Order: sequence, then C-alpha cells, then structure tokens
Amino acid sequence: MNRRVFMKSGALALVTMGLSPSFLRRSVYGMELLRGASTHGNRRGKVLICLFQRGAADALNVVVPHGEAAYYRMRPSIAIPRPVSGAAQAAVDLDGFFGLHPSLTPLKELWDRGLLAPVHAVGSPSNTRSHFDAQDYMESGTPDNKGTPDGWLNRYLATRGTCEECTAAGTRQNGSGARPSPFEAVAMTPQTPRILEGPAPVIAMNSLDEFSIRTNGSEAERIEALYRTGTTDVVHAAGGEMFEAMKILRSANPQQYIPEHSADYPRSPFGQHLRQIAQLIKADVGLEVAFADVGGWDTHVNQGGATGQLAARLDDFAKSIHALVTDLADRMADVVIMTMSEFGRTARQNGNGGTDHGHATALFVIGGSVHGGKKVFGRWPGLEQDQLNEGRDLTLTTDFRSVFSEVAAKHLGAQRLDAIFPGFDADRSKWLGLL
Repeated sequence: MNRRVFMKSGALALVTMGLSPSFLRRSVYGMELLRGASTHGNRRGKVLICLFQRGAADALNVVVPHGEAAYYRMRPSIAIPRPVSGAAQAAVDLDGFFGLHPSLTPLKELWDRGLLAPVHAVGSPSNTRSHFDAQDYMESGTPDNKGTPDGWLNRYLATRGTCEECTAAGTRQNGSGARPSPFEAVAMTPQTPRILEGPAPVIAMNSLDEFSIRTNGSEAERIEALYRTGTTDVVHAAGGEMFEAMKILRSANPQQYIPEHSADYPRSPFGQHLRQIAQLIKADVGLEVAFADVGGWDTHVNQGGATGQLAARLDDFAKSIHALVTDLADRMADVVIMTMSEFGRTARQNGNGGTDHGHATALFVIGGSVHGGKKVFGRWPGLEQDQLNEGRDLTLTTDFRSVFSEVAAKHLGAQRLDAIFPGFDADRSKWLGLL
C-alpha cells in the first residue's frame, strides 16, 4: 500500500469512527491521555448519562398534573385520565397531584425504589420557539448566546481536575490523579453533539460494533504500522490514538456482552445505545460522561393521549431506561441519568389533536444518590389563564442550569461552575436538593 492510498483510506477510517476534525487537532494531547490510560488500566468512578429528547417533549402528558382542573379543560381529547384503581390507561399516580403517563409505568418502579426524581416547570429562560436555537442553548448552557463555541459538558471535562502543573505541561488529570481514559466521554451519535463540543477529547460513534477498522486482520496490522511511522503528521498521531482506543475496547470484548438481572433492552436504536453505554460502564474503561439522544417528540398532529404517537415514544423511552438501571444494578450507586428536552409544548391542544411549541418542560434525574420517590421537584406555577406564559404555555420556574449545575457539582464534583455555565449565578441556595 503506497502512502497516498493509505492516507486516503486512513482518513475514511477516521470518518467512519466519528472522529471530528477538532479531535484530530487534539491528537497530540490525546496520545498523552492514551499513554496514561494504558499505564493506569481500568478505573471505576462517577458516571453521568445525559439523554436528550429532541423535538420538545410534551411535559404535561409526561408528568401529568392530574390534580389540576385546568389541565383537563384545555385538553379535552389528549389529556391523560386521572388515576383510577385498576384502570390501565390512566395516569400512574406519584403523590396525589402528579402522575406519570401510563407508558412510563416502568419508571414507577424506580420511583418506588427512591431512584427517580422528576422536575417540572424547568427549562430555558430563552423565549425562542425554534428547535435549533433552543437545543443549542441547552447544550451550550448559555441561553440566548449563539456565540458560545463549546458545550457545557465539554467545559466540565476541560476544567475538572485542572492544576497549574497540568496546564503548563499541556495535560490534564482527573480527580484521582490518573490521566483520563480515551473513553472518558462517549456520545452514541454519528457526530460529536453540541453538548460535548470543545477542547476535551470525545469519542462519537453509532455503535461499539462500528468502532473498528473496516478491513481484515492482516491489513489492519499494516495500516497500524503505517500510522505509527513518523512524528510530525497529525494523521499519524490521530491514528495511533485510534488504535489505542480500539485495543482498550477489544479488551472489554463488547461483542460477548450479556445484560444482567434479566434486563430487556428494546431493539430500537435508543434501547441499543443505552445497552452499549451499560457495556462501557461495566467494562471499566474509564467512562465518566455518556450521551445519547432520541427524536420524535415534535407532536403537532395526532399526538394522542394514553395511547397513540406520544405513548409509543414514551414506551420505548421508559423501557430503555428501566433496562439500563436494571442492568447496572448496584453500579447505579455511582451513576446518575439525566434527561432533557429543549422546551415543552402548549398547554392547550391544537386543532390537529396535537400540541405546538411551548416553554417550560419536565425532566428526570435518576440514580442511587438521587433523593427520589419523595416528590416532584420544582415549583408548580399552575395552568389557569393568568398563570400561563404568554397566555399559552407552562411557565418556567426552574432554570435548567440550576439542575445541571447541581448534578455536575454534587455528583461529578465540579467546582468551576462559573466556567461551566458562564454568565449564570449557580447559587447553591437555589438548588432543588436532588442529590
């Protein structure tokens, strides 16, 4: 294989793996991380899993305010019925006022075990109704600021465990003093998501099976040998980084993975992404931050109530999360799962049996250290006409950054909240007490 052919095929291999140009630019730094990973071996620590519901999930039919009379007046055909003993298509009661959509029944077990903490009337203070802008603001952590170059999760990775000596040397250490693993941040997405864009190394991939060189063994060895020749070409360094990461993953033997405790992951892409996140956690490859997203929440038409379009989406969502928690079992003591959606939907149903772009939404925080099963967190603003945002939406009472900063600080140990959420006063007295 001559050098020109190799460079072309090697670049294609990198694209296949989901390594972005910024990842290539960080190759020298990444090689240092990999050398540290091979030196320090497997490690177990705290893990944060962020799950983005893209398209604006309908908060009022996800965490149902069945004790609110106005909810039923505004949604004559899509409201979730009040909890009734023995009724299969009614809200699953949590505290006498709020309940879960019946498709979220698998999450009720997590509530009963004290693992599930819903947060209502939460979201971005931005008034935008644009999916693109609202997602950008939530992932960058800077509402109404389109100029932020990186995502808040990457800023966490870039600032946590920093020290003057590490900065001067161009390296970074985690809280234990060991160099981070190349798998410390993984997105189960084709490309690096906005929330993880930035200077800290990130791996993005569709699946663990695709994280490989698409060639046979002997050719892979020849390509690896070529990558390791020379010291100045950025592709050489990135290639070495790639092969080191592949070796770590092969040692975990993900193809032989069998979920534990009878965990049953849906065969959907979302379910399989959560299954593979569990594989990485239990393989002890140094995973600290994981990300996955799932679309289909933009329900303008034929949303349905207890059954229908939204119900089907929630069924997959709940079963996937329940399988992940079941599979991880006692490891959930070190894991927090946090869901999010860019905004909520209108309080009233529209003329097409759906809901339009709204304002505040709801999210879930799940984990062994979470103060779950006690209440639905956040101040409920009410749904009467004079209580609605702009006369149409659930009013925001909790800034999403209050939740994100509390989870980052209390679960991951983040201290540089001013750098992670610039321009936001992460006043600890305003935290909700989720952990």
